[in-house]
Amino acid sequence: MSALTWFAFGSDDVLPDQPTTAPRLTASRSSAVTSPPTEAELIDGCLRGRQLAQKLLYDKYAGKMMAVCLRYAQTTFEAEDVLQEGFLTVFRTLGSFRRECPLEFWIRRIMINAALRQHRRNASLVAVSDGDYPETLASEEFTLSNYNFQELLNMVQELAPRYRMVFNLYAIEGYTHKEIGELLNITEGTSKSQYSRARVILQTKLERLGAPTRHVS
Repeated sequence: MSALTWFAFGSDDVLPDQPTTAPRLTASRSSAVTSPPTEAELIDGCLRGRQLAQKLLYDKYAGKMMAVCLRYAQTTFEAEDVLQEGFLTVFRTLGSFRRECPLEFWIRRIMINAALRQHRRNASLVAVSDGDYPETLASEEFTLSNYNFQELLNMVQELAPRYRMVFNLYAIEGYTHKEIGELLNITEGTSKSQYSRARVILQTKLERLGAPTRHVS
């Protein structure tokens, strides 16, 4: 499923349980948007079942949300599935959005929850071989912010599922280890140890790669 797919649901449509490809919008010149709508206008339009508003909302946030999904998924195909499921949830539950935070923040949380659901369906937290890596970091001052984004993304996707989920939730999303433990049904201590192990693996991979220190944009 292409990440460029967008959704068009009328106010009377019933959303399917599984992601499907929605029809594309065709708009006449007279209906063209002359200026970008505000966030409130996008939300109100979607709630009224206006397909143009749904398309504009999807176009505005799909790129950023795909970047989020890629960090949690092992492949681009899996990330696209998460994105599709996430936007289905966005359009299904938009009426519950209280506008107490930016819409992007709310959509991001939905994407993370979609990634967690996929993880529970497709991945196990059972132990697997970690490969030939040291037990601890050589330097606690090591930071991933010095390295190229695409290199980091590839390496994060190569992490074992349990490490990838904990690393993203703690290092990127800002969840506490207690919260992560509740989300993944593991102990707080297990979350801490898996995050530490993920950092060791990533550091070792980067050092072996000899990656130049370029800032992550």
